[in-house]
Amino acid sequence: MADNREVIAGLEREWRDALCGKDMERLRGLMHPDFVLIGTRTAGPFLMHRDEWLDAIQRREVETIEFDIKDATAFDNVMIGTVHARWRLKYLGRVIEDCVLLTDVWVKEDGRWVAIRRHSTPAPAGECDNLKGE
Repeated sequence: MADNREVIAGLEREWRDALCGKDMERLRGLMHPDFVLIGTRTAGPFLMHRDEWLDAIQRREVETIEFDIKDATAFDNVMIGTVHARWRLKYLGRVIEDCVLLTDVWVKEDGRWVAIRRHSTPAPAGECDNLKGE
């Protein structure tokens, strides 16, 4: 059986590939119906539910995503991955680059892993330069 980091890395690669390819059906398949993105940015904290997030993604053009799995923990039907990620996207004519620490919570449902929560917070200063990633 693959170790926890390998499983999380595979799920994160699938998420990245679907996101960069704007494969909405594949993204929906990776997300639990109760998915929530919890984040914090300079404007303050926010919550975004699955349908809101999917809608917002369609208005963005994700160019690249690099990530590095920092930690992975698994229980019977729950996996938690700590992921350092950097992405570049275009939105409303602007290029946006971001570097974050993510906590992704995956649950096993009907024999497959789906994301139910993602917590995103800006990465500490200087950590983006060292991201080797996928």
